Amino acid sequence: MKRSISVMMTFIMLLICLTGCSKQNKPNAANPVTLTMWHVYGSQTESPLNKIIDEFNLTVGKENGVIINVVSVTSSSAIDKALAASSNNEPGAEALPDLFTAYPRVAEIVGTDNLLAWDNYFTQDELSQFTSEFLAEGYFDDKLHMLPIAKSTEALFLNETIFKRFQAETNISMEELSSFEDLFHVAEQYYDWSGGQHFMQINDYYNYAYIGMKAHQSEFVVNGQLQLDTPAFATIWTPLAHAAIHGGICLEDGYAAARWKTVEIIANTGSTADILYQPDHVIYSDNTTENISTLALPYPTFTDDANYTVHRGGGLFAIKNEDERKNYGAYIFAKWLSQKEHNLSFVTKAGYLPVTDDAFDDLLANINLVENKEYHPLYKTIGIMNKNYTFYALPLYSNASEVQLNFEQNVKTVLRAAHNQYIQRIENGENPSVVMDELIASSLEELKKLSTN
Repeated sequence: MKRSISVMMTFIMLLICLTGCSKQNKPNAANPVTLTMWHVYGSQTESPLNKIIDEFNLTVGKENGVIINVVSVTSSSAIDKALAASSNNEPGAEALPDLFTAYPRVAEIVGTDNLLAWDNYFTQDELSQFTSEFLAEGYFDDKLHMLPIAKSTEALFLNETIFKRFQAETNISMEELSSFEDLFHVAEQYYDWSGGQHFMQINDYYNYAYIGMKAHQSEFVVNGQLQLDTPAFATIWTPLAHAAIHGGICLEDGYAAARWKTVEIIANTGSTADILYQPDHVIYSDNTTENISTLALPYPTFTDDANYTVHRGGGLFAIKNEDERKNYGAYIFAKWLSQKEHNLSFVTKAGYLPVTDDAFDDLLANINLVENKEYHPLYKTIGIMNKNYTFYALPLYSNASEVQLNFEQNVKTVLRAAHNQYIQRIENGENPSVVMDELIASSLEELKKLSTN
């Protein structure tokens, strides 16, 4: 009898211990945790993610003892550099944040051993709610280290107000903006019509090349190497180089939104999330301003039978912490943010796409879920692309971040130099067609050299 009582008491004590330990491993209102976060959505003062985080902190976060403290809102490239500095313990580097948003390429920088595996916390049923293509991008060696919270695709943005003036005097049709070949021809015509103003900017030459090669049944990256010495790359390089050397494409560093403001360009290809930064008016060199309307058009195509583009956008990472309360707190926040009502509230304020099938279907079926009516045309365009386009994720390979950044810079460097040569040589009386052909070829050879150094 005494033995039975003893065994029972031991079982009760073990149960109490396990229950207590379980509670100690989870945050609560009496024992809260604060998680620091770096992200890329908006600016420090005008960020749709910051606003939704405020809602979390005041509701579910408060109830469960989880506080999200956003300490940095910056660009993806800046986060890459900051993570590298922190991971390498460089002098003056900040401590790694508990949470951060980034592209998959940063897993190599931080090291997957240091990253939380979300699938250790999310149930299979919870994970099954996510759009499978978005979720698949976050797995590294069969562990889910990057959780999708917002995705985007690419579109062509157009200053409709100024384009209509150009269109009226040149008889350019809107259909000519649907393919890159015709779009680049329009860019050259605009340069001539405007007296030397660039028509457009391409925010991501790497994405242009990746999708262009796909459209021509070829691969841009093989075993981590760019395939620049191929007929397919020459095919997509030639019209791009022709327009850029002529002057129709802006080749300066930085993103397009600032140049829209001062009418340095009137179009760009880039993330659908660029809508967050598009100005509603422009400022001319004489300081006069003008209100404008903006169109978001489907991403231009490369061939008649290949409507391709990328799905882009990083995801949410968490640093694995010795304090299990922080790990579980990260899960509480990530789960809340990915739920339909919260995810839709966040993404539709910034031109992004939701990450679960249910939310995605609801959005495309009812554009009125987007509160900002100025964004409605963008989401209608996304709906058209969703029906007619094939979406690809960018490839992940060793040193992908550096390869991508170098390619972007190299393209702009060789084409800037070629454009300057072109202007100088035709001013000196050389035949424009002969000079153009020569510079297209030589710029490609120079790009190959830079990419192999």
